[in-house]
Amino acid sequence: MIEVDARGLSCPIPVVKTKEAIDKNPKTPITVLVDSEVSKENVSRLAGSRGYSVEVEKVDDGFRLKLSPLGK
Repeated sequence: MIEVDARGLSCPIPVVKTKEAIDKNPKTPITVLVDSEVSKENVSRLAGSRGYSVEVEKVDDGFRLKLSPLGK
C-alpha cells in the first residue's frame, strides 16, 4: 500500500500529491493523511473522480483516507 503524508500542507498540494500517487500506482490502494477538513474533501473528490472508493477515519492529528480502486 502507498502512503501519502500531506499533513501540514495547504490545498492544492495534498490533491497534487494524491494525484501523483494515483498516476504512478494505478490499481493500488493508497492511504492519504491530511490535517484539514478542506483537504479531506478535496482529496475525496479527486479519488471519487478517478474511480476510487474512499474510507475516512478521524485520527488525532486529522484524517486518514483509505483509497481503494473500484472493481479491482
